[in-house]
Order: sequence, then structure tokens, then C-alpha cells
Amino acid sequence: MDDETKKMFKTLGYLSTVGLSMGIAIGLGAIVGYYLDKKFGTKPWLFFIFLGFGIAAAFKNLHLMYKKAKDIFE
Repeated sequence: MDDETKKMFKTLGYLSTVGLSMGIAIGLGAIVGYYLDKKFGTKPWLFFIFLGFGIAAAFKNLHLMYKKAKDIFE
């Protein structure tokens, strides 16, 4: 394989993890919020707060992955 094909497959492999990364960040935030709501009896406030943190973390990861992929293609 030539270098351009290797670079393309490496980038595609890297970008294929975007969905998994976003799902884990959002799911982890929701799980932590749910657990803390059960522990402190604040249902549903902490769930929504930590879900928001998870969504923010997911989009931050997406932005960082985009910047890294952009650098690879240039």
C-alpha cells in the first residue's frame, strides 16, 4: 500500500470512533447524575445537570477529534 492509502485508512479508523466517544461521554454523565439523584434524593435535577455536562464533554471531544483529523489531512 502506498502512503496516501495508509493515511486514509488511519484517518477513517480514527474518525470511526466519534460515535462511540460521544455515546460514552453522554451515557457516563447520565449514569453519574442518576446515581447522585438516588443518593441525595434530588430527582431529577442532578441527572439533568450531569447529562448536560456529558453532552458538553461529547461536543468538546468531537471538536478535538475534528481538529486532529484536519491536521492529518493537511
